Amino acid sequence: MKVATAAYDLDWLDSWAQYEDKLNRWVSDAAGQGAELLVFPEYGAMELSTLDGAEVAGDLERSIRAVSDRMEDAQALHQRLAREYNTYILGASAPVVDGPGRPVNRAAFYAPDGRQDHQDKQIMTRFEREDWDIAPGGPLKLFDTALGKIGVLICYDSEFPLLGRALHEADLILVPSCTEALAGYWRVRIGAMSRALENQCVTVMASLVGNNNWSEAVDMNTGTGGIFGPPDKGFPATGVLSEGPLNRPGWTYAEIDQSAIAEVRADGNVLNRTHWEEQAPRVDSVTISRL
Repeated sequence: MKVATAAYDLDWLDSWAQYEDKLNRWVSDAAGQGAELLVFPEYGAMELSTLDGAEVAGDLERSIRAVSDRMEDAQALHQRLAREYNTYILGASAPVVDGPGRPVNRAAFYAPDGRQDHQDKQIMTRFEREDWDIAPGGPLKLFDTALGKIGVLICYDSEFPLLGRALHEADLILVPSCTEALAGYWRVRIGAMSRALENQCVTVMASLVGNNNWSEAVDMNTGTGGIFGPPDKGFPATGVLSEGPLNRPGWTYAEIDQSAIAEVRADGNVLNRTHWEEQAPRVDSVTISRL
């Protein structure tokens, strides 16, 4: 299969039609290159807050509500594009008010036949906890698709091995991210590459890029698209299948051989995924030695 992952920049939107045109252009470009799976980044939906004006877009709480209120229309647009271009699309995540509690950080996943589901972020960063009050959402899911089994770890979630381990049956783990600084980008990238190593799978990282002085939430963004595998036979020695230029908007592509994933899991030079359980007795038996 061919995968496209985005380094996505936000725009100031003066109309819904402008957003429709933008999304159509992005999806059309990737599908035109033969991509069957498109991955957008974390909080890429925040540009929808600009449709309610500068005062709303610049206010943390009001921008949450404004974006959440538009997600039903955004989902309909993504469903149409997935069907029209015959692609799977992981839409950019958004703060979504779902019930009486606080909003969750949710990425919707769309199939070419019109079906959709979603993945919520599990563990919040300090900004999400302390400033934005975003809540952990529903459980991790494994999506069984025509392209294989696919999991999603939203940004910070990719930095936790046990969340990745819960998705050990996934052939691909998608990692939509939003990171302010270069250090944040590398934390998520290292997490994504670590999950590819441990699970002997492919991870697909998308990034928000560019600066937006109209927003307190997504004002500065650093990153690029990257596609990673285990540094083992059938994959590059670096584990990097493809990576885009830093902070330049656009798609990054890679061809993924699903048989290579199966082969490295069955007969790789190392078998991290199979040997995972051997850690437990050694961790449980740690002792303190005073020197």
